[in-house]
Amino acid sequence: MRKTIHILGLGILISVFISCTSNSENLNQVSENVEKSDPLPSWNEGATKSAIINYVSEVTNAESENFIAISDRIATFDNDGNLWSEQPAYFQLFFAIDRVKALAPEHPEWKTEQPFKAVLENDMEELAKQGEHGILKLVMATHAGNTTDEFEAIVKAWLATAKHPRFNRPYTDLVYQPMLELIKYLQENDFKTFIVSGGGIEFMRPWVEEVYEIPKDQVIGSSIKTKYEYNNGNPVIKRLPELDFIDDKEGKPEGIHKFIGRKPVFASGNSDGDLQMMRWAESNKLKSFMLYVHHTDSIREWAYDRKSHIGRLDKGLDEANEKGWTVIDMKEDWKIIYPFKLDE
Repeated sequence: MRKTIHILGLGILISVFISCTSNSENLNQVSENVEKSDPLPSWNEGATKSAIINYVSEVTNAESENFIAISDRIATFDNDGNLWSEQPAYFQLFFAIDRVKALAPEHPEWKTEQPFKAVLENDMEELAKQGEHGILKLVMATHAGNTTDEFEAIVKAWLATAKHPRFNRPYTDLVYQPMLELIKYLQENDFKTFIVSGGGIEFMRPWVEEVYEIPKDQVIGSSIKTKYEYNNGNPVIKRLPELDFIDDKEGKPEGIHKFIGRKPVFASGNSDGDLQMMRWAESNKLKSFMLYVHHTDSIREWAYDRKSHIGRLDKGLDEANEKGWTVIDMKEDWKIIYPFKLDE
């Protein structure tokens, strides 16, 4: 507010200045305190945010009948479409495509062999026709035949240079800021957070600690077989072109049981591939919380669910509505999607 001051002595000017400065500092302090008191600042106020905060407050309150001991505070998160975007294709598929192109000089036969021919000709329509079998061939050809250390270096090098086709930013920028806040909020309340994803475990491990602040040993994912070799005094683990474990659908609760040994009390996903993990969490005798991310924002991200070829949410959405699970409406519940501004 501007005020016209016609006659004002020097002393009054000084006192006004001091008063305004003090008030400004107080307002800034109030603002900082409000921000600190809100564990989910990128979430709009509403039923979804309140449900999360109320749940965490209840199960961490030692006086509550639903108190959960720290050892049982297990939270599991799907990755693709739940912690970062998954459109227009899974980011690991983009990695495999780029690897095919990088390795093509060593494989002249790929010029006429599908699905490699489709990749080299940038024929995504033909690649889609190859289905899961074609994708599996790509993965086996681009993810195996090296050591675990070599593969980690390849993934890191790719992430340092590759850019998303729509946003022209590193793929690790395409993480959901509200979900980063949720992970931190749970961790601050002594929840042990795990990634349980259909994506490759060794594709995720090189970057999850930096991006999500989730330790790499708290990642469960799909994997290929490996073999230990002493290698003349230099022990290595070789990656073999054979599937070992698919961490999707029924594989998710199986993986949780095998690698964690405790049922989660908090589970978050975005597709029908996460439904079995949600049911597993719901079956916990302790008070549980099931959270679905519903992609409803066609402007800031993408809008898709029941008919999507990626991250289809159909049966899961019906069951969530029937059972009263919490469903995030991305368009309505999130103030922002990514840690960066979309106009940057």
